[in-house]
Amino acid sequence: MQQLFSSEGRHLPAVPFHTYPRPQMVRDAWYCLNGPWQFQCADHPAETILVPYCPESLLSGIQHPPLPGERMTYNRSFVLPETWTGQRILLHFGAVARDARILVNNIPAGTHDNGYLSFSCDITDALHPGDNLLTVIAVNDLSPAYPWGKQRQDRGGMWYTPVSGIWQTVWLEPVPVRNSIEGLSISATLTEAVIHVSGIQSGTVHFEGASIPFENGSCVLRPSAPVWWTPENPHLYHFSISSDTDRVESYFALRELTTMVVCGIPRLCLNGQPYFFNGVLDQGYWSDGLYTPPSPESFEKDILAMKALGYNTLRKHIKVEPEAYYAACDRLGMIVFQDMVNCGKYRYIRDTVLPTLRLQKRRDKYMHRDPAMRANFLASMEGTVQQLHNHPCICLWVIFNEGWGQFCADDAYLRLRKLDDSRFICTTSGWFHQRRSDVESHHLYFEKLHLGKRPVPQVITEFGGYVFKDDAHSFNTEKTYGYRIYPTQEEFLNALKSVYSDELLPLAKRGLCAAIYTQLSDVEDETNGLITFDREVQKASPEDLFPILSRFQNAVRPMKEDKP
Repeated sequence: MQQLFSSEGRHLPAVPFHTYPRPQMVRDAWYCLNGPWQFQCADHPAETILVPYCPESLLSGIQHPPLPGERMTYNRSFVLPETWTGQRILLHFGAVARDARILVNNIPAGTHDNGYLSFSCDITDALHPGDNLLTVIAVNDLSPAYPWGKQRQDRGGMWYTPVSGIWQTVWLEPVPVRNSIEGLSISATLTEAVIHVSGIQSGTVHFEGASIPFENGSCVLRPSAPVWWTPENPHLYHFSISSDTDRVESYFALRELTTMVVCGIPRLCLNGQPYFFNGVLDQGYWSDGLYTPPSPESFEKDILAMKALGYNTLRKHIKVEPEAYYAACDRLGMIVFQDMVNCGKYRYIRDTVLPTLRLQKRRDKYMHRDPAMRANFLASMEGTVQQLHNHPCICLWVIFNEGWGQFCADDAYLRLRKLDDSRFICTTSGWFHQRRSDVESHHLYFEKLHLGKRPVPQVITEFGGYVFKDDAHSFNTEKTYGYRIYPTQEEFLNALKSVYSDELLPLAKRGLCAAIYTQLSDVEDETNGLITFDREVQKASPEDLFPILSRFQNAVRPMKEDKP
């Protein structure tokens, strides 16, 4: 039977996620609106919900979660600090799933229709002294015309419980009426970082003890002794920018991604050296909060647990996380392969069975023809890149996964390359490969691992999926989903170690550049994680995996005698 259980979430603060939500553009003044709100769904009586946990989650406290298409109404009041008088007031949402309408004192303040991207409203003109009423009306209809990820009303197997309404931090921020800093765009190489500032044309950058004036909205920062960012040494440079009325703090890292032919083999390189991106698939689901972990520290625990095993990469699978996740990866040294969130209808035979059996190849020009769906996906892709661009941990974008919502992939590659020319792009992860991609990607669950045939860097972006199920820490004791099931932990570990030492390591020497194991944690029925869904039990220890995984970097780097 299914169990609802909570682990870390048993002792939550009164205001959960009370940490600054935008770590790459930090201001001193902000007001967190997380905590108890009034919530009503459809015709059910009003309840109290704990924001930012979605109403389907245990941590939300809601007894009547919405069905697809049912309207949710959130209400809470707030009083602005007196020190904010005379400034513009911005209302920020990390994410609301999916179709959101915002009102302040019953005055429309903004709308948003993407359940994964952040948005803001200037609510200054709707405010009055004393109590102000904030209302959020949202509907998650699971429409295939919009990004939907792995949500499904009839959850089970590789499909998970839907997430509706507010699921990231809600917060207020005062900004100056004039000369306010609206945004930062950071592009770095191995020697310098170019900072583009929107909202102001001139000001001062404070960096390495110096005050540097800038004009025309940009400046170049060159560290005196450059240190390159790697998972092994995740060095960050901190700086601040100020105008005559405003000030924000931020950071950057020096790192460079290139492809090179090394000893006749196409390689993905980090900072000019062949690098093996050894990772796990990270679905970003939690037993008690679903899309939202009990606390930001939960992100760090997952990252550090994977690093201790010897991994250096997480593939963030069909989800955009709060910025706290990416900031933790920046700081702790974890590379991210970031998926775009799919739109479109999924069909099991077309999208999984036939391509897995190598019985179907398609020109994707004719796939998923709905114009609204195509426009929404491309808009979401652009928004994802803009939102996450400054995080050095992100090293590769995945556009389409296993054909889900795939259309005109070559055109999508060119569009994304114009948006960001500093990272690798995996256009089609798994199959339905077209012409343009920086890598050739395969998903290999039911056959021996192998390389592809194209003359580009080879990556296996999904493999494994091995199951060892701990019933005491499982969501569903009656159903089990995975690709190979092992009755004992010893058999599971033997298989896991064997696939790395006997299959992947020889492939790394022959040309494999990245491998993504499925997956970090169990998710509901899917029990193929390295950690249980409640994060209580780790199925593999550092002693089991680290000695094997630590051998992969040497496997992709030529010996001294091989160098010209």
